[in-house]
Amino acid sequence: MSEGTERDGKPVEHRARRELNNGFGDAMAKAVELTLTPVIMGGLGLLLDRWLGTWPVFALIFFLFTIGYVVWKMFVRYDAEMRRHEANIPGRKPGAVT
Repeated sequence: MSEGTERDGKPVEHRARRELNNGFGDAMAKAVELTLTPVIMGGLGLLLDRWLGTWPVFALIFFLFTIGYVVWKMFVRYDAEMRRHEANIPGRKPGAVT
């Protein structure tokens, strides 16, 4: 790890700090995506329900479909990232099951 200037007598590890900040940013982006996207789609469904006179039908369908899609997308990304990390483990055979 690269060390930078000293702060309070201790070296600052810029790489570790950057990775930590990236982790916080990624977590915040996923949290916003997991909460706001279904709410927005549910709101659009509510507007469509109001226009068609079918009160909770499209709001629930859009909301639940979007929740399912966002969770599935996060799982697929997580699985791909873990496979990429596992492929970089020294001494690991490609395609080996853990």
